[in-house]
Amino acid sequence: MLPKLAPMAFAAPLLLAACAAPLTGSSTEKFAEATLLDATGKPVGNATLTANGDAIELAADVVGLSPGGHGIHLHTTGKCDAPAFTTAGGHLNPNAHKHGTMNPAGPHMGDLPNIAVGPNGVGTMRTTLFGPSEELRAAMFDADGSAVVVHAGPDDYKSDPAGNSGGRIACGVVTITKP
Repeated sequence: MLPKLAPMAFAAPLLLAACAAPLTGSSTEKFAEATLLDATGKPVGNATLTANGDAIELAADVVGLSPGGHGIHLHTTGKCDAPAFTTAGGHLNPNAHKHGTMNPAGPHMGDLPNIAVGPNGVGTMRTTLFGPSEELRAAMFDADGSAVVVHAGPDDYKSDPAGNSGGRIACGVVTITKP
């Protein structure tokens, strides 16, 4: 059971997310989401996927994590067995690219910017995903689904296969909210 202050802790990042402007200026429509759980099963955030024209945007909000940068990625399997979340598989990478936006042979679809967590344990990240919308949807919603995983440390954006971002500390299965 969450402490009484936990709902208030979620409110601030969610309100900020609601007020955030779309990345490309078009109207957006939420179609999928993931509740991020830590190794004990406690909710520590959420991720929302929205369609914005031909692009897909991902917004993630976290609370209660250690301050600093944390790698966050889309993973190949919609399964989040604690405590290590290895059941989520590797990064979403249907085109066999190398990891990282700074890697000349990258990035792959699962690569996302680090989520910066402040001293208060709250962090927010917004980005447009790599790849065409139809290809992304097909990869995310294949037979075994996909997950959003938060890592213990920051992604270096170049080391293959996972950016040296450390262990997996939170995971959420991506579920369709609107077809």
